Amino acid sequence: MTAPVYPPKPSPGDRVAVVSPSAGLPGLFPRPFELGLARLRDEFGLVPVEYPSTRTMNATPRQRADDLHAAFADPEIKAVIASVGGDDQITVLPFLDRELIRAHPKPFFGYSDNTSLLAYLYGTGVVGYHGGSVMVQLGRPVAMEAQTVDSLRAALFTTGPYELRPADRWNDVEGDWADPSTFTRAQETRPGTGWHWRNADRVVEGRSWGGCLEILAWHLMADREIAADPSVYDGGVLLLETSEDLPSATEVFRVLRCMGERGLLRRFPALLMGRAKTWSFEHPNGPQAGAQYAADQRAAVERALETYAPDTMAVFDVDLGHTNPQLVVPYGGVVRVDGPARRIVVTY
Repeated sequence: MTAPVYPPKPSPGDRVAVVSPSAGLPGLFPRPFELGLARLRDEFGLVPVEYPSTRTMNATPRQRADDLHAAFADPEIKAVIASVGGDDQITVLPFLDRELIRAHPKPFFGYSDNTSLLAYLYGTGVVGYHGGSVMVQLGRPVAMEAQTVDSLRAALFTTGPYELRPADRWNDVEGDWADPSTFTRAQETRPGTGWHWRNADRVVEGRSWGGCLEILAWHLMADREIAADPSVYDGGVLLLETSEDLPSATEVFRVLRCMGERGLLRRFPALLMGRAKTWSFEHPNGPQAGAQYAADQRAAVERALETYAPDTMAVFDVDLGHTNPQLVVPYGGVVRVDGPARRIVVTY
């Protein structure tokens, strides 16, 4: 492991790469993609630059890796932003040139399946940013959530501390991107529930690692981007969240059990657990069923912690990952979790 490098930040007017390291969904659903590009230009003042496979479904892992190499190597590109997630980014990693990326560090923004690239950057010594895809956050129908805008803007353009705060209102229901009417109406939101703390009697400050739990499970199975020596994670802050796949509480526990058996969980004295996404097109849970799903997931996480990391401090329902608003969290960067003060401060 090398010392983490915070890449230089872009400024308004700079060119930023828009890539699809996972799935070329912009080719299937141009409406949210074009809306996201427009907001990058008009609201953030950046110049988005597309790459050959950005709108190409079923692009090969080599093609997607070539786009990433071109984006990182181009001195005029000041940041790299994922269009969306997917489910096979792990196949791209073997084609990446670690030395090229280390020599040209740039802020990378993405989450979900982009956990693979964020973990790769962590092992390369480059700080990434968990959050902020073009189609989902920037392409949100009607308007972006103000808290998302503030966090993303700070992560893109500023350096230094930024305090995360619980959302006053939130939602996790999505409209159908194939339906034009989706982009004429805002989704209803629900009152925020605040954060829920466990073992909040200490202050932990360390490098963050983790991401989407389902993607981490694949890395555990494939033995990719998981340090052979788990002590490299000592003193860090673990980030976890789940996707629209809505893994069962049993599955969540089993993944965490494997992390525990591998000696990973006890390395992190603090955990930020993202608000569980409780709705999908396949499982359109209502508020009551969604609340039960979230409660079951929390119980599974607490059971795993009690078994493998009983002293770990945890904060549940943090607005990161597959929820709206979405807070951007540095990946491999510094996160401070202050239990007594009930504060979370990240360093962008």
